[in-house]
Formats: sequence, C-alpha cells, structure tokens
Amino acid sequence: MKTLFDTKELLNEFDINLIGIDEAGRGALAGPMMMAACKLNKQLDGLCDSKKLSEKKREELYEIIIKNSNYLILAFSSEQIDALGLSTCLKKGLKLIKKHFKTENNFLYDGNTNLGINGIKTQIKADTSILQVSAASILAKVSKDRVMNFLAKDFPCYEFEKNKAYGTKAHKEFIAKFGICKLHRKSFKLL
Repeated sequence: MKTLFDTKELLNEFDINLIGIDEAGRGALAGPMMMAACKLNKQLDGLCDSKKLSEKKREELYEIIIKNSNYLILAFSSEQIDALGLSTCLKKGLKLIKKHFKTENNFLYDGNTNLGINGIKTQIKADTSILQVSAASILAKVSKDRVMNFLAKDFPCYEFEKNKAYGTKAHKEFIAKFGICKLHRKSFKLL
C-alpha cells in the first residue's frame, strides 16, 4: 500500500486529512514569528509557496483559505524568541498545533526537522507542492505582514511596512542610524 510520501506522483494528490504546517518571520530581525497549521475542507486553486505570490494575491487567498479550512495561527513575539530561542518556540508551536488538532494524526511540516515532535512528518519545500502546506504558508505570511504593517505606524523610521522586518540593506541601515527598537530580536545578529 502506498502512502502520501511514497512517490512523487502521489505528492500532488489532495489528502483531505492532511494538516500542513509552516511558519513566517523565522529569520526576521524584528517582530513576531508566525506559525500556521491548515486542514483544507476542499481542494483550492492557486495555492503555492507564499513567497512566490504577490501581496495582493496572498491577501485574496488568505480570505479563501480561512473560509474553507480548519486552521490555527500562532505568534511568537520577539521577546519570546529572545528568551526561549527559535527552536524552542518552533517546538512549542508544533506541540500546540498537535494539541489543537488533537483527534488528527496526519501532519506535514515544511522543512527538514520535526524538532523531535513525534507524529509530525517533514518535507523540504513542501510549501511548493502540498496544498495544505502552501495554505499554511500563506496564513503565516499574511498574518506576519499584517502585524508588521500595523507596528510600522509606531516605528516609522524602520519602514517595517516595506521590509516586513527582514534583514534588508535598508533595514540594517535604519538600525545603524536609529539603533534598535523594542521589536528587534536582541538575540539575532542585527548588523
């Protein structure tokens, strides 16, 4: 008997029982990291890795996804990331996702490690080929971007609405010029 992970051919088949997991903001220099898990109620068109979609398209798909899925979106603040570390936050997120979907047992996390959490399978670049992981990617990215757009109003000198707190050349120049703000991850190399 073949499973979802036995052949490339089956990777693109829709499995209504699969819960996709992804995160956004993992490498950002400021603001939260968002994790999302998504179990689609039906196959949706247009889903792919959130980084390959325009902001407008991500926003459109976000609304479609939340209306057609059971999902969970988690946020880990820069303070939590600094205090606990990224790996611990990710582990905590995976545990919370499993707890939320307590009757489910078919999880796929985008990446190469489940951080020791039993029952979670991994696949590198799953967000490019598995609809549920693509959906989770979009939920996490849109949530992260919305938070950064909101926070940009209080910290205009960093232009978070443009760089979404990632380590762009401009963002690093703003840090060098203005110093860090309370949203910056002090445990990260910022310059």
